Amino acid sequence: MRTAVRALTPRGAAPGEPLDPASSARVAGLRYVNDETTPGIRRAGPKAHVRYVRADGRPVKAPAELQRIRALAIPPAWTQVWICPHTNGHLQATGRDARGRKQYRYHTRWREVRDEVKYGRLLAFAQSLPRIREQTERDLTRPHLPREKVLAAVVQLLEKTLIRVGNEEYARENGSVGLTTMRDAHAVVQRGKVRFEFRGKSGIEHAIDLDDRRLARIVKACRDLPGYELFQYVDDSGKRQEIDSADVNAYLRETTGEEFTAKDFRTWAGTVLAAQALAAIEHHKSSAEARRNVIKAIESVARRLGNTKAVCRKCYIHPAILEAYMDGGTIQTINARAAVAKAGSCLSAEESAVVRIIEQRLRKKTA
Repeated sequence: MRTAVRALTPRGAAPGEPLDPASSARVAGLRYVNDETTPGIRRAGPKAHVRYVRADGRPVKAPAELQRIRALAIPPAWTQVWICPHTNGHLQATGRDARGRKQYRYHTRWREVRDEVKYGRLLAFAQSLPRIREQTERDLTRPHLPREKVLAAVVQLLEKTLIRVGNEEYARENGSVGLTTMRDAHAVVQRGKVRFEFRGKSGIEHAIDLDDRRLARIVKACRDLPGYELFQYVDDSGKRQEIDSADVNAYLRETTGEEFTAKDFRTWAGTVLAAQALAAIEHHKSSAEARRNVIKAIESVARRLGNTKAVCRKCYIHPAILEAYMDGGTIQTINARAAVAKAGSCLSAEESAVVRIIEQRLRKKTA
């Protein structure tokens, strides 16, 4: 039995339609602005006595506007600071941090709409997961090493190892490796098991083991092909072709008919792992204890994904899971819900429970 999943979208957005920044601003009831074309407010004076000056040179004096600017909590170390002159601007401030990277401060409502779209997309991905899993199972049975078989193996490795898909730009500029940029030396196959040893994002060294005899055989077959690149396939003319992240995303698009990418696997996995971690923690007796438990859960997910806690919470865990736990008890029913999930469901019991929790939270927000 296939678990039904319905993707929810913000009011004013077409179902299933990804929103660009301007459309998100419209749905949020905000003004879309650009820090390069919209004259903004700048900071002036020493850090101890900072002043705010409009584009025409007039100082900002209105208490309400000064309060809005201070509430943005723009770090003193930022340079080239631009502050939106409009209270309803979707982008409220930009600047450069100490390392010269551009940073942004968005309007709260705009972030909420973007999150609703982002995590509505996550539900749509959950709906497509059974199709992806069924297709990869079929493609793995193909003889030899055609494109579909190698891509199916990479997709299953994405889900089972949570290794990033990788891209040539990162590999070239940072020396970081993902699945599609691995070389033969990054994989060791032995007795039906495979170990991936590589340097990932931010220079972190990884050693990830997988006990899967079928995937290990395919990885070994790829290693046995001539060339340095690990994941290659043999085309109809008998020539070797490399696999890259665009090929993986194209495979997902061909399979689902949707614009899903390899990153969606990590977002879904992070959300499910967080729910499982919270379900394993005893019920909290206070909000302070609940916050500590949430931090513990995020830490465990961050270790699995190889991310910082901040990035993990912001990018890889659906906030509905954390909110449900903070509200008390809801997340702890995940095991009970999982137990009654029907056998044969295309999603696992835990995944089905996570879908229900997210749907409930999003339904409240979009009501």
